[in-house]
Amino acid sequence: MTPYRMPYPVPGVIWASLPLPALLLDANARILEVNPAAETFLNSSEKALRGQPAFDRLSIDAPMEEALTRARANQSPLNINDVDVTTGERPPVQCTIHVAPMHDNPDVIMLILSPREIADRLGRSMGVKSAARSAIGMAEMLAHEIKNPLAGISGAAQLLSMGLSPEDQELTDLIVVETRRIVKLLEQVEQFGNIRPPDRKPVNIHDALDRARKSALVGFAAHMTITEDYDPSLPPTFADSDQLMQVFLNLIKNAAEACKTGGTIRLHTFYDLSLRIRRKDGQPAALPLQIEIIDDGPGIKPEIAAEIFEPFVSGRENGTGLGLALVSKIISDHEGWISVDSTPGRTAFRVSLPIAPKDKKPLKEAP
Repeated sequence: MTPYRMPYPVPGVIWASLPLPALLLDANARILEVNPAAETFLNSSEKALRGQPAFDRLSIDAPMEEALTRARANQSPLNINDVDVTTGERPPVQCTIHVAPMHDNPDVIMLILSPREIADRLGRSMGVKSAARSAIGMAEMLAHEIKNPLAGISGAAQLLSMGLSPEDQELTDLIVVETRRIVKLLEQVEQFGNIRPPDRKPVNIHDALDRARKSALVGFAAHMTITEDYDPSLPPTFADSDQLMQVFLNLIKNAAEACKTGGTIRLHTFYDLSLRIRRKDGQPAALPLQIEIIDDGPGIKPEIAAEIFEPFVSGRENGTGLGLALVSKIISDHEGWISVDSTPGRTAFRVSLPIAPKDKKPLKEAP
């Protein structure tokens, strides 16, 4: 048997920086090279994958042999849109497949997988950010204009109640209660504009999670069991510690309110290099630090799942739809990303954050 040769040479920095799973295949469709994103997608190391038939590790619902033959014959790239791809260890993921021959070696093919789940979620994230900005301006104006007359209405109702019978006082009390409720709602709306720019420093994610967990257990999540499933090796993220705790607290509260009769909330952290976004300065940025808040409640209604981070969208009766929108805004300000996967019995909110720059020292939380 002929020994396996040295892998096909690829510029290391460019190859490692590709945010999508990429493989190099030889004339027999054996794997020559995979980038880090492909290692994550295939859940296997490059060393273990080299020399293996690619389509033993990837099941693609498309005529791939025909596609590879055509790309080699025409010496031009081609795309296959919206096909199901699975590794046998995960549910099928709809992808666009990019097939391109290498110009300096026509027998070598580059295969790139572009999962639709990532593209769709990033697109929704950008849309949510834009919607939140529009809502902030409108909300601040409305809050300012409405709060002043509400104060007058509440004061007038309290004065009227002094000379009324107990039956009529019930009506004035109702006016006071409802005006206070509306004022509280408007104050929540105003929070969008009042959130200061984050004072970002290196922060231990688990410290912020622990603060949020302890606060939740003595309050709104007292009826829940909260478990920890942490990767203790995670490096610090670059964040505003108080705002990060507010994000985790809101997500835990959301989970606790979804499980009215009790349940379990799992706090899960892990490292995943597969997600990259483009920063405001145009430079690509990795978001390898993953935090998941998972509950075993009834799940999010399918009709609102795609818009759950938009202002005024809520799955709860009497919900304001502002908590998750505020969470989305804070994560966006931290150059991070938030997503949700929900089915009955399991809802997982995932927050993806960057690593703190190496020249920064970690922030020590107060005991």
